[in-house]
Amino acid sequence: MALPSDNVVRGIERAPNRSLFYALGYTKEELDRPLIGVVSAFSEIVPGHMNLDKLSEAVKTGVRMAGGTPILIPAIGVCDGITMGHFGMKYSLPSRELIADSVESMTVAHGLDGLVLVPNCDKIVPGMIMGALRMNRPTVLVSGGPMLAGTDHDEEVSLSKVFEAVGAAKAGFITEEELEELEHTACPGCGSCAGMYTANSMNCLSEAVGIALPGNGTIPAVYSSRIQLAKYAGMAIMNLVEKDIKIKDIITPAAIRNALACDMALGCSTNSVLHLLAIAYEAGIPLDLELFNEISEQVPNLCHLAPAGPTHMQDLYAAGGIQAVQAELLKKDLLDPSLITVTGQSLGENIRGAYIKDTNAIRPIDNPYSETGGLAMLWGNIARNGCVVKRSAVAPEMLVHEGPARVFDGEDDAIAAIYEGKIKAGDVVVIRFEGPRGGPGMREMLNPTSALAGMQLDKQVALITDGRFSGASRGASIGHVSPEAAAGGEIGLIEEGDIIAIDIPNHGINVRVDDAELARRRAAFVIPACPVKTGWLSRYARMVTSADKGAILE
Repeated sequence: MALPSDNVVRGIERAPNRSLFYALGYTKEELDRPLIGVVSAFSEIVPGHMNLDKLSEAVKTGVRMAGGTPILIPAIGVCDGITMGHFGMKYSLPSRELIADSVESMTVAHGLDGLVLVPNCDKIVPGMIMGALRMNRPTVLVSGGPMLAGTDHDEEVSLSKVFEAVGAAKAGFITEEELEELEHTACPGCGSCAGMYTANSMNCLSEAVGIALPGNGTIPAVYSSRIQLAKYAGMAIMNLVEKDIKIKDIITPAAIRNALACDMALGCSTNSVLHLLAIAYEAGIPLDLELFNEISEQVPNLCHLAPAGPTHMQDLYAAGGIQAVQAELLKKDLLDPSLITVTGQSLGENIRGAYIKDTNAIRPIDNPYSETGGLAMLWGNIARNGCVVKRSAVAPEMLVHEGPARVFDGEDDAIAAIYEGKIKAGDVVVIRFEGPRGGPGMREMLNPTSALAGMQLDKQVALITDGRFSGASRGASIGHVSPEAAAGGEIGLIEEGDIIAIDIPNHGINVRVDDAELARRRAAFVIPACPVKTGWLSRYARMVTSADKGAILE
């Protein structure tokens, strides 16, 4: 079987190429084996990535054990928590495209025969998958694993509690000393933050779609099982190369449906919608928001991990992990068990014998938190192309809500108003010009949602934005409004005091303004110029599509 590396290291014409490999210390024997790219996002700026050097070495060990030659290559990674609440967050989602481009560039340029992706956090996981899909090489993903939850007065806590505690301190519910104590204990070490936030959502869905080994989503970062998993990932890639099983053989339309089913059962981050749309696009698979709702109506919500509930990733792992969730879904034929995975076996074979070990973390399918999935897509006269809410993290009394709009052209003014106590019970906060194009970069709105939660307003105030939310957000937080304001979307036409009607069970979101008045406002509407004039972020703003298309570049 011909391999991509044959074009790089075979034949007398490639003597110069080989000489450069020899300069790196490789031997002839190593060049005679398949060349496997180990794409590591190791850095010293992301807690979820600080252990990836050790995992990458474990992957390389596994590759060598199975007869391949591992080659470490880098990828960047932005820490969403550190960038939250300031200009740096504009670079988070766009960095996904840089990561995909770099994986594509390094793989093609050097003729790599297979890839083991070693990411952990937020945009890095989907970015690496997107890049791998473009070349369609054999690929395995092994993440760095979730952080253990911290403790605060015998309560499990994680990063979302710190963000919410800021609002509580601003409102006088806790002291600054209590806030400082919490910030030292909530994040106890390496790993992706301990709730069902975006990083853990995507690592679980990588397992669900079949490109990561069982355990990838839930084995804690500090467990030795994570190092063993990395070694097995290195071995697994050699089996895929030998059998010529490529990433598009695994990520198929049916596999995407399996991932969506797990998404709904787990109650994943709303960011999973953006990323699954983008992954499906790179795989050449049609996917739209209607399918998310179709599956959400079929699949019950079985997990309430933080921020929706008190459990964390270590609890999900101890309860049986993703395999136990999949086994429950299979009881009602909500998954296709026949699909091939990176184990070389089918999904059904992977989960044989799996069961729930703790019903506090995973509910049985006959006793779910809700009969519908964790996410819901909404449509209406301010979201013609849709928007998304994490239904499982919305208080029951906020599933249907009407209130006056409090309108802000950007996150900064909104958060200032919240901190100053200007938002009252019943209000609907509208934050616009924060979409993929308008931000640019589609910032996450964790600071506003956490402030509302900390001020005990999350069960009384809704928030709507053409930006997006961290997986750590809870409450009636409705994001990805499409079209965005900067693309002429109706969210840009909302005025202070307009009544906004939200009906999550019936997938509706509307402003109580008639069509004639909206037409009058549209005639006077002026889209402001992009606030970023230089650098690659300005190029991103010109090329990015809307959120309902996954905020991909065209």
